[in-house]
Amino acid sequence: MMFKAVGDGRPYPEHGLTTPRDWAGIPPRQVRLDQLVTTKSQLDLRSLLSSDSTFYGDLFAHVVSWRGTLYLEDGLHRALRAALQQRLILHARILELDEAGHPVASS
Repeated sequence: MMFKAVGDGRPYPEHGLTTPRDWAGIPPRQVRLDQLVTTKSQLDLRSLLSSDSTFYGDLFAHVVSWRGTLYLEDGLHRALRAALQQRLILHARILELDEAGHPVASS
């Protein structure tokens, strides 16, 4: 299986990061595709096939880590592209949330 699970919605609390600028302070790191749970069950094919799909957004996928699970919040098209190219990892910005849903300060 490409992903750990395919979800439909965000099970974690609202975290307040809404723009690429908000996410920019989180350094990207590698994550395995098979560790991710998607938050979308559908994808716009235009996003997947577009050569400039990151032109107006972040170059890295956005992942939320909550209660031991990694949720792919933004970047499903990047993850699918990686899988189609037979890559097992994705570079993503990973926001860690505590049990209450508050961002954990990175050290």
